[in-house]
Amino acid sequence: MQPILPKLNFVITSRQTWEEKNLGSNIRDMAHVLSESHRVLFINDPLDWSTVISQKSGRFQQRKEFIAQHHGQNLIEDKPNLWVLSPKSVLASLNWLPDGPIYDRLNYLNSKRFAKEIKEAISTLGWESFILINDNDMLQGFYMKELLRPSVSVYYLRDNFLAVDFWRRHGARLEPLLMKKVDLVASNSLYLAQQAARYNPHSVYVGQGCDLSLFDPQKNEVIPEDLAAIPTPRIGYAGALTGLRLDGGLLQTIAQNHPKWQIVLIGSPDDSFPTDQLKAFSNVHFLGSKTPKEIPAYLAGMNVLINPQLLNEVTIGNYPRKIDEYLAMGKPVIAVKTDTMSLFKEHVYLAETPQQFAKQIALALAGQELSSSHERIAFAHQHTWENSVGDLLKAIRSIPTKAI
Repeated sequence: MQPILPKLNFVITSRQTWEEKNLGSNIRDMAHVLSESHRVLFINDPLDWSTVISQKSGRFQQRKEFIAQHHGQNLIEDKPNLWVLSPKSVLASLNWLPDGPIYDRLNYLNSKRFAKEIKEAISTLGWESFILINDNDMLQGFYMKELLRPSVSVYYLRDNFLAVDFWRRHGARLEPLLMKKVDLVASNSLYLAQQAARYNPHSVYVGQGCDLSLFDPQKNEVIPEDLAAIPTPRIGYAGALTGLRLDGGLLQTIAQNHPKWQIVLIGSPDDSFPTDQLKAFSNVHFLGSKTPKEIPAYLAGMNVLINPQLLNEVTIGNYPRKIDEYLAMGKPVIAVKTDTMSLFKEHVYLAETPQQFAKQIALALAGQELSSSHERIAFAHQHTWENSVGDLLKAIRSIPTKAI
């Protein structure tokens, strides 16, 4: 008989927000799974003065509406065993400062104000000890181990943020130092786990989970009208349309060389994506952003699904959750080859050049698939949040000298 393990308390800090429901989030999914057996306090990313004053991102208004929905309460119980704290503090905007002692001092003062609210929430919940999970925030989260004094501190490394200018400015120095001082670094990528091991011997790969409850081909047989109006074959992509992560040149090459293929892009393009160049092709279709509940029906209406990922510092260690969603719909999939994508090599065509990418689309359209639809669906459903969180808990309990 398996021993009954005690309930644990988890405090999760993240630069992602609880109220944002239209974008997938590893840490929100993990919080939900953890709360099924443990207690979780999720800390909403605090606003800073630049966000409040400019209001360009819409985050300020979104936060106001979220708090108003909960009758002005900043600490709410979202579901049993899962609380969300939306900090009242508005932090100073510091990233413009040169890296060094002045930034560190002001960052510490910011963090001290932030930590004070977190400690008050922990006290309100009556927790005497807790495990801190820092969701890939090497800036606001740098001092949290010292300020909050958790029983175990975990840094969740899910992306190579140092490839982005905003994070690299101070993070290039701070992230290695943070990884050295935490008790555990957990990563959803083998590549990132190997990188973390250079700084902390307690660095583990915990896999990637995916909520596939919506991605059932048998429940998504009605094709949305805007997609049905597009002729076949439809080559589809669903996700963020950003020049930082997607190879717009690859899409242009395919559109130009295969005018009968209809390339369907679902998502909101940012300023870095070559939207105008792609719209010049009559066989490229932008259908805009869709809600998570709408996405499966669009995937079901595609003949082939693609991930035309740009290979760079940002994406090299990235685990694209969309691949599991694609496979769960039973569709043939073509993606750019990376170390992480080797996990999918028995079910996904992996291309190293635009020519290979196009050839593999042609093979899939001709019915030459690597695996059956049933095998793809079964493989995708192996990647659950329950498995990933289970590996994380196992790693936490194995930390030397930590009685958890």
